[in-house]
Amino acid sequence: MMMYEPVHNSFERFCRAKAIGRMDFRDLMNDTLLIAYQKFESLQSEKAFLSFLFGICIRLISNKNRKKREVFNLDSEVINNIPDDTRPASTTEVQLLYRAIAKLPTEQQESILLFEISGFSIKEIAAIHQVSESAVKKRLQRGREKLAQLLLETPINSK
Repeated sequence: MMMYEPVHNSFERFCRAKAIGRMDFRDLMNDTLLIAYQKFESLQSEKAFLSFLFGICIRLISNKNRKKREVFNLDSEVINNIPDDTRPASTTEVQLLYRAIAKLPTEQQESILLFEISGFSIKEIAAIHQVSESAVKKRLQRGREKLAQLLLETPINSK
């Protein structure tokens, strides 16, 4: 618990963004923490704890997607689970952003979430995904380009 408390907010933000349209973020957090507890002895460094949680979370989502292919369906319950710590004026913008992120290919989506939302370095993301740093940079570049395209195509009044 001492290791978890300092990373809770970052972990929750990541789970909220990663789970949107797929499952309840609280279920994802609970499943991830359960697996982390069971595999805690495999953690090599306390500094890597947040990366450890993110890696488990990413694998859980990937396994869920393999088992059950679904189109993203954003209903009012999912939208209400988007972080409410934003100003009311920007809530719609955050919803549009998370919807657009959810439409990105998985590798780009995860890289954007880890880098832009959770604040991981490119080196840390490369270690989590077990790819080269240049692959992470390319995913970020392509993800940002696609995200900009999706956001420009999204009408402001859409739901």
